[in-house]
Amino acid sequence: MEPLVDSYGRRIKSMRISVTDKCNFRCTYCMPAEGLPWLKKAEILSYEELMRISRVAVSMGIEQIRLTGGEPLVRRDLPELVHQLHELEGLRSLSLTTNGILLPQQAKALAEAGLTRINVSLDTLLHEKFTQVTRRDQLDRVLEGLDALAAYPSIHPIKINAVAMRNFSEAEVLDFVRFARDKAYAMRWIEFMPLDADQIWRKEDILTGGEIKAIIEAAYGPLVPITSGDPSETARRYTFSDNIGEVGFINPVSEPFCAQCDRIRITADGQLRTCLFATEETDLRSVVRSDADDVELARVIRQAVWHKELKHYIGDKRFKRANRSMSMIGG
Repeated sequence: MEPLVDSYGRRIKSMRISVTDKCNFRCTYCMPAEGLPWLKKAEILSYEELMRISRVAVSMGIEQIRLTGGEPLVRRDLPELVHQLHELEGLRSLSLTTNGILLPQQAKALAEAGLTRINVSLDTLLHEKFTQVTRRDQLDRVLEGLDALAAYPSIHPIKINAVAMRNFSEAEVLDFVRFARDKAYAMRWIEFMPLDADQIWRKEDILTGGEIKAIIEAAYGPLVPITSGDPSETARRYTFSDNIGEVGFINPVSEPFCAQCDRIRITADGQLRTCLFATEETDLRSVVRSDADDVELARVIRQAVWHKELKHYIGDKRFKRANRSMSMIGG
């Protein structure tokens, strides 16, 4: 098929699939302490339905798929979906974003199923702060999960994702740098975005990537840029003068990368979102549950992508909050 291109000429190559809206954490920047009303089982796409959408999307030029949630590892038999996706001809990268708490049980199955990359969300290395931000006292379990991945070098790189929040993250920047350099993890800081269910986000709470970079360079000297040649890469990546370790900064607020965006998202209930901050969705669930063939499914996907938003407008008077929180959209 012809490749997926939007009306601004951006070629769409990456798709994020949320397999569940449920999560075993209650992160303060994501959902309320009591959780959210979960989707009913009948509302969530089956693996068969996810595979059909994925096969069509890959035939249209999607090269990268990332599985997200909620917490994707709470979905039963997730390694089976990983295995099926791994077999898709034309898929170049298959990754997973997780909070890591279930990795001790599932790392082996994920590696054997063909997972190639993983991102583990971890905002602090301190027990008290971890419990404060996640509302769960499970830091040791997450660290155990990271250690479990060491036995499976086929899953590489292992990235640590930390949401950067002012008056929370600054004191641990160098601790994370040392942790990542020692363990050979790729460290990523992501600017705090207005996707919290409680809608308490304030621009003043953002700790920018530039500020974190300055903290690191004050201790380690100038960072050395890493260039991949992929203009759609979201992270500004760097190594150190001794070439040990990697850090990166994802700066959607202070340095938007919308002009190079190549991503679409599928929510757990089968809605296609062409932007994290989209206010409209395209219902793919009704298509795959109808008599429509793959040609019609491809047409619906292509039409939705054609209308992909120009940018997210954070900080602009035109900005509108997404109609779902992050856990309901998929990270």
